[in-house]
Amino acid sequence: MGYFAAYLLVVEVCNINRFRSDRRLVRWAGLAPGVHQSGDKTYGGRITKQGNKLVRWVLVEAARNACRYDARFRAFYARYSRRHGGQKAVVAVAHEMLRIVWFMLSRGEPYRGGRTGLSERTRKRWERIADRGLRA
Repeated sequence: MGYFAAYLLVVEVCNINRFRSDRRLVRWAGLAPGVHQSGDKTYGGRITKQGNKLVRWVLVEAARNACRYDARFRAFYARYSRRHGGQKAVVAVAHEMLRIVWFMLSRGEPYRGGRTGLSERTRKRWERIADRGLRA
C-alpha cells in the first residue's frame, strides 16, 4: 500500500480503537460479504457496498497493485482467483489488506513482508505531506 493510500486510510478511519475487531473495520469499509437468508437457508453474497466508498475504492486499487508487487498478496490472489475469478480475488486481497491494517494499527506494529517499492526521497516526501495533513 502506498503512502497516499495509507494516509487517506488513516484520515478516514481516525481512531482505530473505535473498531473492536478487524471484522467491524471491514464491514465499515463495505468489504464484508453480504448474507441473504430465506427460511432456513443462508446464502453468502457480494460485498455489501454500504460502507465508506472512498476507502473501499482506495483499498481495491491498492490491492490491484499489491497483487503485482507483493509476494504474499500475489500468492493469495493466485490461490483465490483460480476458484473465484480475478475481480473477486482483488476484492478478497483488499479485504485481507484491511484486516492487516487493523492488526498493525491496533497493535502498533509495522508491516512485515513485501517490498516498499519507494525510494527514500519519495518516502520522505509522503511523510511530509502526511504530517501537514495530520496537523491541519
